[in-house]
Amino acid sequence: MRKWISTVCPLIMIFILISFGFKTKETFVVPETLKVNEPTEVLFPKNKTIVKTTLVVPPFLGSSYIGFKEALAFKESSGNYFIINTLGYLGKYQFGVGTLQLMGVYNATVFLNDPALQEKVFQINIARNKWILRRDINRFVGKRIRGVEITESGILAAAHLAGAGNVKKYLRSYGKFDVKDAYGTNIAFYIKKFSGYDISNVPPKRNPKV
Repeated sequence: MRKWISTVCPLIMIFILISFGFKTKETFVVPETLKVNEPTEVLFPKNKTIVKTTLVVPPFLGSSYIGFKEALAFKESSGNYFIINTLGYLGKYQFGVGTLQLMGVYNATVFLNDPALQEKVFQINIARNKWILRRDINRFVGKRIRGVEITESGILAAAHLAGAGNVKKYLRSYGKFDVKDAYGTNIAFYIKKFSGYDISNVPPKRNPKV
C-alpha cells in the first residue's frame, strides 16, 4: 500500500504542474471603435506661434482736469514718473531742466524720484501758462483754426509741448506759424488732441513757485 502511494503521489504532482504550465490564457478583443487604423491629426499648430497683442490705451478719466493731465502724461511718457527721454526731459510729464528752474526746482534727481513733486510742478506750470496766455485764451477759445475748434485745454497742452510763446505765435498767425518738437509733434496736433477738457479749477498765477 505504501509503495503504491509513493508511486502515485509524484505522478499526481507532475500532472498538476503540467496543467498549470499549459493553461490557456484568456484573450481580449479590442472593439473596432477603439482601434487606431491611421495617424491622428495633431490638434495644435505645427511650427507656428500665435501671439496675442494687447493694446495699451491711456486711462479714461473723462474730461476733468485729472483726465487732462493723465491723457497728456500718457502721450509724454506713458505715465512713467522715472523716465528720462533721449533729449534729457524728465519724468511723467517730460519737463526740461530750464522749465523746472523757472518753478523753483533745481535738483533734477530729486524731482525724478518724487512723484508728488512732479504732480505739483505740473499744476504750477499749467497755472503759469494760463497767466501768460490769459489774453489769447479769452480771444481764441471757441474760434476755429484750420478747421479745429480752439479750447483752453488744447492751448495749454500745446504750451506744455512747445512753450507759451510759440503757442501765442501759432494763435495770432491763425496757424501759419507752427513748430514741432524733436520727435515731429507740432502745436496743431496737441491743440486738437487735447481739446475739450475742463481745467477751470486751476487758476492762472504769475510766476508761481514750488
